[in-house]
Amino acid sequence: MEIVKKGSAPDLTISVSGRLDTTTAPQLEAELKNSLEGVTSLVFDLSDLEYISSAGLRVLLSAQKRMSKQGTMVVRNVREAVMDVFEVTGFSDVLTIES
Repeated sequence: MEIVKKGSAPDLTISVSGRLDTTTAPQLEAELKNSLEGVTSLVFDLSDLEYISSAGLRVLLSAQKRMSKQGTMVVRNVREAVMDVFEVTGFSDVLTIES
């Protein structure tokens, strides 16, 4: 997995590529913990994310909960395979997803 950050507070975009799973989720979680101070607009660009596991979903849900207290969070450019996981798990109803 690769994480690329663009911008800084108050507007931050995080691009995630590869696989977001049990092995890589802690890396994204740590990156978010260190990056969200003062951020009021968070965008996840998932155009290059090939796979997401329950561990990855947990990190996104945690980010959503935090951002609901301090601003907004949008998930963009979701591939079909990842969108299928969002729909099956109900995350498509929880997350703000833009194409």
